[in-house]
Amino acid sequence: MRVLVTGGAGFIGANFVHQTVRERPDVQVTVLDSLTYAGNRASLGPVADRIDFVHGDITNADLVDGLVAASDVVVHFAAESHNDNSLGDPWPFVHTNIVGTYTLLESVRKHDVRYHHISTDEVYGDLELDDPARFSESTAYNPSSPYSSTKASSDMLVRAWTRSFGVRATLSNCSNNYGPYQHIEKFIPRQITNVLSGIKPKLYGDGRNVRDWIHVDDHNSAVWAIIDGGEIGHTYLIGADGEVDNRTVVESVLEVLGENPDAFDFVTDRPGHDRRYAIDSTRLRTELGWEPRYRDFRSGLEATVDWYRSNESWWRDRKEATEKKYAAAGEAKTTPGKAT
Repeated sequence: MRVLVTGGAGFIGANFVHQTVRERPDVQVTVLDSLTYAGNRASLGPVADRIDFVHGDITNADLVDGLVAASDVVVHFAAESHNDNSLGDPWPFVHTNIVGTYTLLESVRKHDVRYHHISTDEVYGDLELDDPARFSESTAYNPSSPYSSTKASSDMLVRAWTRSFGVRATLSNCSNNYGPYQHIEKFIPRQITNVLSGIKPKLYGDGRNVRDWIHVDDHNSAVWAIIDGGEIGHTYLIGADGEVDNRTVVESVLEVLGENPDAFDFVTDRPGHDRRYAIDSTRLRTELGWEPRYRDFRSGLEATVDWYRSNESWWRDRKEATEKKYAAAGEAKTTPGKAT
């Protein structure tokens, strides 16, 4: 099997490549990545001699067409994905997430290549903290940021190309990933690297926002389950029953690193910050028999902390620039419940 992985130098994509090389030695992997700030060629270093790497943009139709024509499966991870950045400049999200997906769909349509589309639970908007409901495949879309709206748009393109043109596609919407090789601007690695750098972790708003966390290896094993056995045209929600509020996440990071769990600062909340995400992964589990390896958040977090502690060379050069960016954006210390 020849698999083209878009965004394979990014966080989830790189881990997908590692897992594929490790567990499926018969699969030939080609990575297409434009190496924006969120992509890191070093994330593929341990498997560099086992894959083909192409530096390029998914909106480059000629480049994409040649790579798709030589593939049996396209797994589309490439995306601009940071909410804060989308609020500051939405255009890169429109360009990559919408135009890039269109470019890939036209190519897999032309060459009749199997396609799997990676998306996010953020397309569904958010849930109230006291709402027992979870997102399911039938939940209406209600995106609340430029990032999530462009991902919702790309999902709709995939569904339309499947129905109108017979593209052999499946989709998955996943809850919040964490694990190795995640850019330190993201919530969990930022807090881990803050503590390792002697900086207090930062918590938006009142810290009660809830995310449904899943270890990246569990996400990627679910993606392979869908590629292997998913029904064309179907959407599968990927989640590991990992609902945890942000304050508990920060406190857990501090505890795992042997620090006082109260040693963090509250900062001004993000505009339009979604309150709660929760995934119902019943279809994935019942139809495809998938189960997560990390069945509790704490065990996955401990493994993730160990990775960042052991791989400082991977993230250290980025840390100062990341914190300067947040400072320039006006991230201000505050007290929960008080105006800023």
